[in-house]
Amino acid sequence: MSAEIEIDDALYSRQRYVLGDGAMQKMARSSVLLVGMDGLGIEIAKNIVLAGVKRLSIQDWNVAASYIDLSSQFFLTSEDVRSNRNRAEVVRPKLADLNPYVTVDFLTAPFTLESDIGYLKDYQCVILVDADITLQLRVNYFCRNQTEQIKFIAASLHGMFGSAFCDFGDAFIVSDINGEEAKEVFVADITKAQRGVVTCLENTMHRLETGDVITFREVSGMDFVNGKQFEVTVESPYAFSIGDTRGPQYETYLTGGIATQIKLPRRISFESLESQLRTPSILPTDLQKMETAADLHLGFLALAKFREQFERMPNIRCANDAAKVIHLAGILNLTMKEPLAELNTALLQQLSFSAQGSFPPLACALGGVVAQEGLKAVTGKFSPLMQWLYLDSSEITTLLKDEEPSSYMPRSVVFTGSHVFTVLAD
Repeated sequence: MSAEIEIDDALYSRQRYVLGDGAMQKMARSSVLLVGMDGLGIEIAKNIVLAGVKRLSIQDWNVAASYIDLSSQFFLTSEDVRSNRNRAEVVRPKLADLNPYVTVDFLTAPFTLESDIGYLKDYQCVILVDADITLQLRVNYFCRNQTEQIKFIAASLHGMFGSAFCDFGDAFIVSDINGEEAKEVFVADITKAQRGVVTCLENTMHRLETGDVITFREVSGMDFVNGKQFEVTVESPYAFSIGDTRGPQYETYLTGGIATQIKLPRRISFESLESQLRTPSILPTDLQKMETAADLHLGFLALAKFREQFERMPNIRCANDAAKVIHLAGILNLTMKEPLAELNTALLQQLSFSAQGSFPPLACALGGVVAQEGLKAVTGKFSPLMQWLYLDSSEITTLLKDEEPSSYMPRSVVFTGSHVFTVLAD
């Protein structure tokens, strides 16, 4: 067994309190590969380094800094653009300065469909940012077919829209699903029935979930339940059942008793990226936009197809390119297990119009989410994303309806629209 790593409490005290020493030890032994150092990639990298993994490798093969990067990639400068420097090479020392306990290196090897990706075995988690869908599929297949499956995350940001996908393998173990203290409730009654129902004292809410495991103590009468484990089925906020209690060992309940939750590890099975493309499991993020997530799933896949066909992203605010993206989304919709009755063409048009951009506040938010999923992957702490996430900040377009189309074009300094942040500030 490897020696325990000393955790710097002055640096990690709050995080150590939330995660616990076991998760911190796992993190301090983990290596993560992050491919893609755009505005989203740098947010992910920054958060992972500050969290304190053992090693973060960044890879951005054959991608030089551009003026478009300067809108959201906060570690790049105009001089880096003029010098045509590789983004990963530029940001490596700046990331390393954030945390002396983390080794940050950058890889120069090609990362293409033809590349040898055997070196991925050195990592516990691989994160791809804005990678071609065919490359994502190849890497996901490789990660899933290792003896010890490598956790896989893919994320991308296109203007006002972001996406993330997680695949942690067939048998991912979560040691603590939510990080909360084990729940305890006082018992008022336990029935002798096929579904033995436990009622909480004075109608106290038990806050348990179906599938939780509990044990009893200090129960009088039905003494048999003391010290035994039972799986819970929630009947109401104030009652839950524990299975068949009609047997002779279950005597009539008299009084007292405390039910205590036992937090057991849970095994979670993920599906591959290939399977999830047609039957996506999407986590709702906005109850006012429940319908848009499925449209965005098709939209992001259509963007991937567009880039594959034309070797570029749709031109900025180009109606012809947007029409092609919408057409591709329609074709892809027919391949879905549950096709949409009607596409949200206005939303898909906005996605196409802004596909080359990067909205910094959204990059910050999505970068935090993806980094957190990476930490869940290597620690097994907290419930992971199952399996797609789509973020939509298209509301800002209503604030910019009077903007001239020219104000959205790339400039030599930023690429956000001339008054975007002024309007948002107001």
